[in-house]
Amino acid sequence: MGKKKLASASALAEAPVSEGAVAKEEKKASSKKRVDSGVLSVDSTYNNTKLVLADSKGGVLAWATSGSLGFKGAKKGTPFAAAKVGEELATKASTLGVKEVKVVVKGVGSGRESAIRGFISKGINLISIQDKTPVPHNGPKPPKPRRN
Repeated sequence: MGKKKLASASALAEAPVSEGAVAKEEKKASSKKRVDSGVLSVDSTYNNTKLVLADSKGGVLAWATSGSLGFKGAKKGTPFAAAKVGEELATKASTLGVKEVKVVVKGVGSGRESAIRGFISKGINLISIQDKTPVPHNGPKPPKPRRN
């Protein structure tokens, strides 16, 4: 292990900067999408709550789940966790410039309404709420009677 060489401030100032490096920095700053309106999909089950924010074409912009926020086990399905997920996704949406959303709700969990309330608490307008919960027409075949 040899001695480490320290660069002086004057040596750093004189170092040539390639044009490609400057272009990459500018490109990185402008790569974030700026979207005015989007679609918020709420998937609420008994065990978890998932929120996905997409643009009008269906491309995903941001997402959050109660598990990704650190909730574990049965606490993931609570309305409190769902509200926290909504607030987290709303902060991500505001950095993207989202002003208004259409909401599509799917599932029967307890976090359906509180996730939406947490999302709109950050000042994003709601255009419409649509329920797309799948409902079976006849359901699965019932089990056969038990034999003795």
